[in-house]
Amino acid sequence: MLTILIAFVVIGLINLCYYLGFFRFALAKNESQPAYKDLPVSVIICAKNEAENLRNFLPAILSQDHPDFEVVVINDASVDETLEVLEEFQQSDDRVKIVDVQNNEAFWANKKYAITLGIKKAKKPYLLFTDADCRPETSEWLKEMSAHFEDQKSIVLGYGGYFIESRSLLNKLIRFETLFTAIQYFSYASWGKPYMGVGRNLAYTSEEFFAQNGFATHLHIKSGDDDLFVNGAATKTNTALCFSPVGITRSVPKSTLKAWFTQKRRHVSAASHYKKEHRLMLGLFYTSQLLFWIFFFILLKSPFWQVALFLLAVRWIVQGVVFYNSGKKFGETDLFWLFPFLELFLVSAQLAIFISNIFSKPTNWK
Repeated sequence: MLTILIAFVVIGLINLCYYLGFFRFALAKNESQPAYKDLPVSVIICAKNEAENLRNFLPAILSQDHPDFEVVVINDASVDETLEVLEEFQQSDDRVKIVDVQNNEAFWANKKYAITLGIKKAKKPYLLFTDADCRPETSEWLKEMSAHFEDQKSIVLGYGGYFIESRSLLNKLIRFETLFTAIQYFSYASWGKPYMGVGRNLAYTSEEFFAQNGFATHLHIKSGDDDLFVNGAATKTNTALCFSPVGITRSVPKSTLKAWFTQKRRHVSAASHYKKEHRLMLGLFYTSQLLFWIFFFILLKSPFWQVALFLLAVRWIVQGVVFYNSGKKFGETDLFWLFPFLELFLVSAQLAIFISNIFSKPTNWK
């Protein structure tokens, strides 16, 4: 049992090092307002069977306070009224550009192929990506994200959260996982080690896209149009962070645990293709989380239970500071009071996802 205690302390210290060291983004000062540049921007949305969401959320994109932008919407072989809805928008607003993608044998249900066609259609050199079920928090979202492009900054990472459903525990779990992921990729990027972004709120230049030969290196992988591109293209010098409340988007969350689980299986499958350095950093952190809880529950039934409780209390204090400060930046402060439960549930869910992905491959994006 003494060996387990020593291992528990070591694992706990590793875990604390991540929160106190790597996750410094949580303690960073709020962004100062950048100078708006009025850059020419193409907002790119890939839509598959999204007729209703486009009706609800595309007006918020078109009403952005920006003088020079277009909205390129890719109809990715939809079988609902997506194309008809887009044509209605195009008739009333010539900033809407439509790319109608038909399935073909070589690129069946491949989102990256569809997005590539959308990028080729775009006339503006600065590309801002979001989803059909996303709505910007403010009318200055486009200005805020594009303002972070500078001479050397060709990639901008933003926060894509989810709409709040106050009475839903599943909603809190989904938003906590999203917040937790953002804490990590914003923190690593602030250390000069960017490894991912989310397609709900991500920007890069068309020049950067073509310099990387698009999605060519991972076109065969079903997921990863956002994080795998960033993982391959982002560097310390070319990546900027936008975490202003003005630059946030919100999306419609999954309504069932099964649907969320399936979605996360696709996301996790992409992570196995990250650079080795990133896989090691992320793997060590997750392992330290999992082992911390395993050893903690073992030690609760041992003579060392007081030590276990003490280290848990210290860990919760440090975590609380990180989650609360990060939550304030992204409008997720209601999650703070539930973080001990949500973290334990999330660690368990991630383990189940990893095991599921070993035995079967995730499905296409839709």
